[in-house]
Amino acid sequence: MAAVACAIVTNQTRLDADEGMWLFNDPPRKLIKEKYGFDVTDRWLEHVQKASVRFNSGGSGSFVSEDGLVMSNHHVGADCLQKLSDKDHNYYRDGFHARTRDDEKGCHDLELNVLMSIENVTDRVNAAVKSGMPPEKAFLARRAVMAEIEKESSDKTGLRSDVVTLYQGGQYHLYRFKKYTDVRLVFAPEQQIAFFGGDPDNFEYPRFDLDVALFRAYENGKPAKIEHYLKWSKAGAADRELIFVSGHPGRTSRLMTVAELEYHRDERLPYILSRLYRMEVLLTAYSARNEENARRAKEELFGVQNSRKALNGRLAALLDPRLMNEKKANERKLKQAVNAHSEVKESLAAWERIAEAQKVIAQSAVKFNLLEGADAFRSTLFGIARTLVRGAEERPKPNGERLREFVESARESLEFQLFSEEPMYDDFEQLKLTDALVWMISKLGYENELVQKVLGGKSPEERAIELVKGTKLKDVAVRQKIYAGGTSAINTSDDPMINLARLVDAEARAARKVVETQTEIKQQAYSQIGKARYAVEGTGTYPDATFTLRLAYGTVGGYEEGGRNLPFQTTTAGLYQRAAEQKEKPPFDLPLTWVQRKSKLDLSTPFNFVSTADIIGGNSGSPVINRNAEVVGLIFDGNIQSLALDYVYTDVQARALAVHSQSILEAMRKVYDAGKLADEMTAQK
Repeated sequence: MAAVACAIVTNQTRLDADEGMWLFNDPPRKLIKEKYGFDVTDRWLEHVQKASVRFNSGGSGSFVSEDGLVMSNHHVGADCLQKLSDKDHNYYRDGFHARTRDDEKGCHDLELNVLMSIENVTDRVNAAVKSGMPPEKAFLARRAVMAEIEKESSDKTGLRSDVVTLYQGGQYHLYRFKKYTDVRLVFAPEQQIAFFGGDPDNFEYPRFDLDVALFRAYENGKPAKIEHYLKWSKAGAADRELIFVSGHPGRTSRLMTVAELEYHRDERLPYILSRLYRMEVLLTAYSARNEENARRAKEELFGVQNSRKALNGRLAALLDPRLMNEKKANERKLKQAVNAHSEVKESLAAWERIAEAQKVIAQSAVKFNLLEGADAFRSTLFGIARTLVRGAEERPKPNGERLREFVESARESLEFQLFSEEPMYDDFEQLKLTDALVWMISKLGYENELVQKVLGGKSPEERAIELVKGTKLKDVAVRQKIYAGGTSAINTSDDPMINLARLVDAEARAARKVVETQTEIKQQAYSQIGKARYAVEGTGTYPDATFTLRLAYGTVGGYEEGGRNLPFQTTTAGLYQRAAEQKEKPPFDLPLTWVQRKSKLDLSTPFNFVSTADIIGGNSGSPVINRNAEVVGLIFDGNIQSLALDYVYTDVQARALAVHSQSILEAMRKVYDAGKLADEMTAQK
């Protein structure tokens, strides 16, 4: 496990650091003006907001031309690349280049979201929860009003409308998104140059990755006409330059109490890591059998390895006594201030309520993860079956009483995913499901009543084969028929995967209910803490990440590690040097295109660079822009020290890694003969 160096940044030192994943409707104008002399105007914010794109497969992107061209990472686009590939065309490994618009390939189920507006609906949400309501009723009341707000907005605007919980329940904002579901692949390099150095170099620096991919959003069968898109910087990123990152960080835990952090350290992270280690061994062995297996598992294996390394870093941060001691000290200090403030003194009980709720969650965590989280049933086919089973039960209910994923405002996106034509492979599904069933047995015990019902008198492998071979859910037409048939179709179905989903649904829902009820208790308590914090500390804070659009800022700059001064950028020459040092053995081998085109390249071209911007998982694919909102780079990773950012910001060594804008154009023009696309991105027509 790698050591994670971190320095704690308190509210008092925030002005001296580039901390924050800031809301677009509450940006740190004063902080940026005082430190950098830059005015963050409403016009600038609107332009950057509407040029930013969320990939619902997980990641970020941006419009980079008026004709709907979207830039993101190769690894963000990997889901589309993988699903478009087959045994004869491995676009994930070999890359793709559509030389004409007609050659652009439609992604199976990729949805892009663009944030159009934000509305604070905190008062309306809180008004639905009456004083003295039991937590279970409070949760249902909150869920109902959120669904009501979303449906009203969706019906009125036609936009995807999501009520987002901020500050652990302190605020609720309505986000309205324009959706694009006709998204086509335009360009991607070989995976080997996009992820040069592989797992050994992942989360490390210096780096040499061309982690970029281009897509195009279509409307009514034609390229979307985009008003707000990012123009290209001629110079690219420069040392000590002020930069901004507009993206969708997935999750942070900086506002968590010490009790919750200890739960993550002692239970949650060790559980997830043990599951990831097991899956990594499984997928690695499967991939080693033949080339086709490796193609099928490549993207999932990358995700497992990436998560394993990231969570190891987070666990290392929580095992660092300096971090935890500082967290405890800050919590004691806040409690003392609250205790001395008569108006919010009663909030002191909130910390204990959170601790007690977390204990209850911990008692149900294994069953929740196995059944509701589906760790016991790792299979795309099971996920489809569960959606069909639950959809039949949830859709007839009043909108406000449904599970969140089945509310009316989410219906189009749910159906878009459910009826995807993505390819599935029986042997791969059987492999993952067999292992998941064994995992369930290891956690619940072979004699467990539910385990025996799930196995049905068979071994895990036999049961997995029976389920995968017997289901007809690979056929989209069958899914559509069952979905349209509702409860009657589910009750009369003899599909084994449907029957499995029905078998475990009651216990899965029960585990979910426990977690949701206790989460409601925590949200109410966090809301109290938030109000108390505001009373004693004032404004100037930002909420934890929620996979919604945020603005980060910082400066381009290197750092010191192990007595070495690491430069702010690497170069193309360094790429070839790194390959030579490793004797070009995988994963340090170069694609043939890069070997053949070396003489055409300007080897001094900047390749990757680092900055102090505050990022986390989900920011992958975010544009890095300058004061003029021009692209200077593309976020693709953080270094090993940045893994502590889930819990606390530090700029001592933690850095965001980005592909330099110049390396993208250099490669497109001189390696891939994609000059036409490069011209479109730089507005040269």
